[in-house]
Amino acid sequence: MPIYRAELHVHTVLSPCAGVEMIPPVIVEEALKHGINLIAITDHNSTANGGAVMEAALGTGLTVLPGMELQTQEEVHVLCLFDGLEQAQAWQRTVDSKFPDLLNDEEKIGEQYIVDATGCFIRKEERMLISNIAISLEEAVELVNRLGGIVIPAHVERRAYGLLGVLGFASPIFEALEVSHHVTIAEASRLFPDIEKFPVLQNGDVHSRDGFLGLMEFEMQAPTVAEIRRAIRGVGERRMRIISAGLE
Repeated sequence: MPIYRAELHVHTVLSPCAGVEMIPPVIVEEALKHGINLIAITDHNSTANGGAVMEAALGTGLTVLPGMELQTQEEVHVLCLFDGLEQAQAWQRTVDSKFPDLLNDEEKIGEQYIVDATGCFIRKEERMLISNIAISLEEAVELVNRLGGIVIPAHVERRAYGLLGVLGFASPIFEALEVSHHVTIAEASRLFPDIEKFPVLQNGDVHSRDGFLGLMEFEMQAPTVAEIRRAIRGVGERRMRIISAGLE
C-alpha cells in the first residue's frame, strides 16, 4: 500500500501569523524538499488560497488538500480538511454566513494576502480572520462531515485555542486529535489524560518555510480524506504513525 508523508496543517500568506514567504511555489518547493507528498492548506477561517497551492502543485507529485483552521464559537481551533475545492468553497460559504463584522487591524494582527498560483498578489482579505465564528464544535463536525470532510481539533493541549486547554475535555464526536509538535504525546497525555482515548496526529503547524516537519506517515490507497479517515480508524494496524523520533 502506498505511503504518504504528510503535513496536514499549513498556513499561507493569507493567515496573518504566517511569513510573507508562504506563497504557493515556496510551499510546494519546501514540502517536496522535506520528502512530503501530502499537505493540507489550513488558513485561519478561510480557504481562499487553497486552490492556488493546488494549482502550483500540479505535476509535482505533491497532493494538496484544501482546508481551513476554523476558530469556533468556543474559541477552539479545528482543522477542516476536504478533497476538492467545491467542498471547501461550500464550507467557506457557511463560515462566511457566520462571520463577525470585524475589519482586520494590520498593525496589530498582520496582513492577509490572497495570491495566485505563482504567488502574485490578488487582493487583501479585509475581514479579521483571527475571529470566533458563530459555529459550535458540534455544528462544525456535522456540517463538515456532511460535505465529505473531516474535523480534527488542532494543538489540543494549548491553553490558547486548544480543545483541551480551553474546555478541559474532548468529545467522542472527534475521530482524532492533533497535539502540538512542541510536546511529546506522553507529556501532553500527562496534562490531559483524555488524549489517550483518541488517535493522535502531530503536524508542523507550518507558518514559515522552515516549518515543514513531515511528522505523519499514512498507509493509504489514495491521498484522500476518506483514506485518512480509514487510516485513523486503523491506527492499531499502524496505518497512521508519527515518524519523528522521540515524539511518539
